Amino acid sequence: MTKFGTAAVAGSTRAFRVEGEAVALLPAADVGELLRSPALRDARGEPAAAPAPQELRPPVLKPGKVVCVGLNYRDHAREVGKSVPAYPTLFAKYPSAFVGASEPIRLPRADVSDRVDWEAELVLVIGTTVFEADAEQAAAAIFGYTAMNDVSMRDWQRRTEEWLQGKNFERSTPIGPVVVTADELSLDGGLDVDSWVGDRRVQSGSTDDLIFRPVEIVQYITQFMSLEPGDLIATGTPAGVGVSRTPAEFLEEGDILTTRITGIGELRNRCVREVSR
Repeated sequence: MTKFGTAAVAGSTRAFRVEGEAVALLPAADVGELLRSPALRDARGEPAAAPAPQELRPPVLKPGKVVCVGLNYRDHAREVGKSVPAYPTLFAKYPSAFVGASEPIRLPRADVSDRVDWEAELVLVIGTTVFEADAEQAAAAIFGYTAMNDVSMRDWQRRTEEWLQGKNFERSTPIGPVVVTADELSLDGGLDVDSWVGDRRVQSGSTDDLIFRPVEIVQYITQFMSLEPGDLIATGTPAGVGVSRTPAEFLEEGDILTTRITGIGELRNRCVREVSR
């Protein structure tokens, strides 16, 4: 299985490739640069040891677009009392929200938000420029998959009908640990999408429950804008979010949030509350 990622190396960042047990550092700062320059992606690279979890950074450091799909699992729509949508519910995320696979999640001060929720998600990584895609073109544009937890400040999210402000708090969203190429990770039969708070599993879903599947999502988005190499699409979360529990549950200082997707790997992030000013 071929995987790509981005790691901290000598005070900077480097893209790397993993093929079986072999790891190579590549002549690019991140996976986004590799996708924009395929010759770099295919370079032999420098043999290296596998990066330690604490060295991993978001695979794409500066994506041009991060599009997220809300309410895209049937079981999640049911738990929040919504009907299955006719069209994908889209919102934007920005890379200032991202942290790596084991970096701390920044919780805002309690007087800013104390309703911080978890949302494990499969993410599509776009590898080629595509616009007005048919199904074949949309499938070909998906370079690979990674994992994300769309940590959400529910009180801010629900201040208005638009969700942007609740989804973009600084350094709140773990993503990674690697990108697995689409030719080596099939969604046929479903991928498990799970999250834990501490040792308690709080989400246990499968991509078989997706309402809009990856190819459909790419087709839909490219009806109105192009997608380009390094762009990311988060495909929604399964049931089990904290806000829908009775009583509601939210992340606290010191919690360990673990996110795991079949074939991709694990994010494991400690929640750290911002200190009072």
